[in-house]
Amino acid sequence: MRNEKSKIKKGLVLPGGGARGAYQVGVLKAIASLLPESSLNPFPIISGTSAGAVNASLIAANAESFNKAVTKLDNVWGNFKSKQVYKTDNITMLKSSIHWLISIVMGGYPFGTPKSLLDNSPLQELLEKHINFSNIQKNIDADFLKAIAITAAGYSSECSTSFFQSADTINEWSRTRRRGFQCNLTIEHLMGSLAIPMIFPQVKINNEYFGDGAMRQATPLSTAIHLGADRILVIGVRNQKLESINKNIQAGYPSFADIAGYMLDTLFMDGLYSDLERLIRINQLIDAGHTGYLENSTHKIRAIDTMIINPTQSLTDIAQECRLAMPRSIRIILRGIGGKNKSGAGRLVSFLLFEKQYTKRLIELGYNDAMAVKGHLLNFINGEEVPRLIAPEWITTDLKIN
Repeated sequence: MRNEKSKIKKGLVLPGGGARGAYQVGVLKAIASLLPESSLNPFPIISGTSAGAVNASLIAANAESFNKAVTKLDNVWGNFKSKQVYKTDNITMLKSSIHWLISIVMGGYPFGTPKSLLDNSPLQELLEKHINFSNIQKNIDADFLKAIAITAAGYSSECSTSFFQSADTINEWSRTRRRGFQCNLTIEHLMGSLAIPMIFPQVKINNEYFGDGAMRQATPLSTAIHLGADRILVIGVRNQKLESINKNIQAGYPSFADIAGYMLDTLFMDGLYSDLERLIRINQLIDAGHTGYLENSTHKIRAIDTMIINPTQSLTDIAQECRLAMPRSIRIILRGIGGKNKSGAGRLVSFLLFEKQYTKRLIELGYNDAMAVKGHLLNFINGEEVPRLIAPEWITTDLKIN
């Protein structure tokens, strides 16, 4: 039997994607416009990874007013400049390049091994200005929020770790290569989740270094489920149909930019669709009454309603159109690693282009895509009866779902 309307626990899952996270803000902006202006946060359970963790944290810190939270997100993402995310001045970029070159040639001497390609200390300053982490517990105590999780990858433990802050009724968990750890969230947890390998510096938390949460995150939906969600809205940042299958196959050897773009795309995106397929199969077994295959003495199995909103345009193509907005120092580096062709370079740029010319277009696209399915979206948020899966046609076709 489906959950009663009033008992449905709604979760919001915000995957990573670098600058593509602006698309999520557009979808959230549409949701805010569909709800009364005084609405509380409609998602008591929030799970974010990497750039999605930024959006998740700001919503959680302003859960008493969803409209206020989304307005703040819109102001931040809609006015982004790359220099607010990482240092882009010529001197800093030249020092970084020389440091990497000397380290490779001299085996780390005399200056030691570089920690990252880019210095993202400006991003930490920006986030500390806009996110008051002390408000999260206040919102939990006031029942405006049930739980928020930020996922990062531990280099020593080799685990995907979901740091979560919640009411005391939620237990920690441990599974193969993934775990949930209850704590009071801080800027360090967020910066750890944002630490893209080699590009941004890794962050030390509790005597362990952590990197981007998308690493090892084979089951990105599981965190929200562990936190109690019965219904999950996922705001993705890739249209697989538009961005990969229909691209022309390159005959030449892939450049470093091609490979880097491919790696980031895989890091941020692939786990979500694999996890979604597993969830759909479990739902089908439960709805067919075959729970005997799933039950055990430890874990309670339940079906999960899921809605996915994905871009209806290629974000890679939009990034290519806006790439001249990127600082000249970064464009020079991209050219140096083969970032001239449209496929790999455009894909890499789409993750790194923190400029308002690009992010505003993504916000607008997210808003329009959400409004195009506003009927389904409102029913989903308001706890009405909905199909087990609401998703773009290319997803349902790929998973062969009727």
